[in-house]
Amino acid sequence: METSGGGDDELWWWAASSGQLAAGVAFYRRGCGTSGAAMPFKAFAIATLFVGAGAAAVAGTLHASGIHSVDDMKEMGMRIRRWMQVRPRETN
Repeated sequence: METSGGGDDELWWWAASSGQLAAGVAFYRRGCGTSGAAMPFKAFAIATLFVGAGAAAVAGTLHASGIHSVDDMKEMGMRIRRWMQVRPRETN
């Protein structure tokens, strides 16, 4: 497993996460406005921005650490279990 060392491809994930988080905070601080008719839609939109920011941050972290596939994740799990001196799991 190789890591690419912080190129422009990895920067995209962090920019997406930061942008969504900043938009979510800005919309949250603005409030619901004069009429509360759009409040359910606005609450859903703000929650979606926060969840999207978290997902982009996790994806960026996985990408930056060199985990690009499920097999890479399994290998990382095996390394952690080996480091913890836990017996390997039996898979079917």
